[in-house]
Amino acid sequence: MADINLTQSEADALIALEKQRVDNKEWQFAAPGERLAIPLLSLDKRESFFLDVTRAQIKLTKATYQNRARQAVILMRLDIDGPPHRNPDGEEIPCPHLHTYREGYGDKWAVPAPANIYFNTKNLLESLEAFMSHCNITTPPRFQLGLF
Repeated sequence: MADINLTQSEADALIALEKQRVDNKEWQFAAPGERLAIPLLSLDKRESFFLDVTRAQIKLTKATYQNRARQAVILMRLDIDGPPHRNPDGEEIPCPHLHTYREGYGDKWAVPAPANIYFNTKNLLESLEAFMSHCNITTPPRFQLGLF
């Protein structure tokens, strides 16, 4: 299994690395209660990643988007319309919030989702597109919208 304890510089480099879809498959946007794990690759094909899209079953406006590296390392995660998050120092962060890998803590720290990037979190597809751009997914997977 891959080493899941990255240094901050390793994690930052993985976040900054350009990522692309592995094929031209058109994905059905996750329906309520569904989870997608979409494979991605770095441009040089040396690193593999996943884009996870998770929707809540009951609260239709609740979603989680995350970018993973090395199978299990969460580099970034955006939580929309869920409960607040409590950071290790006790500070409570309301939703929407963004988790970014922090050495020694993994994804345990969150900050309010930057409004200049995530300006319309009521629109789940727009938020996903903003998240993919924020994760440097330069050739993103293609999505087909189903019924929300």
